[in-house]
Amino acid sequence: MKMAHVTIMTAHMDESVAFYETVAGLTIERDMRDGPGHKVVFLSNRAGETCVELADNPAEAYSGAGLSIGFAVEDAEACRERLIGMGLDTGEMICPNPHAWFFFVKDPNGVMVQFIQERL
Repeated sequence: MKMAHVTIMTAHMDESVAFYETVAGLTIERDMRDGPGHKVVFLSNRAGETCVELADNPAEAYSGAGLSIGFAVEDAEACRERLIGMGLDTGEMICPNPHAWFFFVKDPNGVMVQFIQERL
């Protein structure tokens, strides 16, 4: 079984789309913001392995804690420096064991987004 996508209900659609494009490097696969009714955008990586669905739904927008999304990166420190250069408030670099380095940053909805470099 393969995960199809992760859905984030948002009250900040345009900011969320921009975040996942510029910060996570995803591209828009399907953009249904112009049609009537429910506005949805699907973003994915080039291989289509990672997919985030953003659904414009201010009444049920994510707020809270206990959810994170992780993205694998080749160089976590360089990624963190790039995001700091963009003005984002990243967390500190975490190294719980010799095989993983990661940090978190919040998306416009408050979802904790992890960027992790695994060293095998």
